Amino acid sequence: MKIMIADDSGTARMFIKQCLEISIEEDVEFLEAENGKEALEKLKAEPADMLVTDLNMPVLDGRELIRRISASPKLNGMPIMVITSSGNQARQDELLEMGAGVVLRKPVNPMTIGEGLDQLAAGKES
Repeated sequence: MKIMIADDSGTARMFIKQCLEISIEEDVEFLEAENGKEALEKLKAEPADMLVTDLNMPVLDGRELIRRISASPKLNGMPIMVITSSGNQARQDELLEMGAGVVLRKPVNPMTIGEGLDQLAAGKES
């Protein structure tokens, strides 16, 4: 399994990676990006099985990244997990409509990441 983590914080990427490694039983290869533009370029060159993204990033934010992935014939349908500090329900609903599979509120931990993965898997099956 290959997972792209897009977050402008190196510490956040490292922590998310550790949470995913705890939550996923199979071998995982990680791709990392500091912003949405870098993530999109890397995904077009080397598609991943899943995207985990922050919303607030420089150059290209998470909302625009999700919009562009959903509009891309090559990347559309990729499971997307958003991790955000915003607890705004309207924003969460908007992200889900745009193509996010699950929206998690910071702070996250291995358990909440695992629950998010379960929600993504359930959404994929339906």
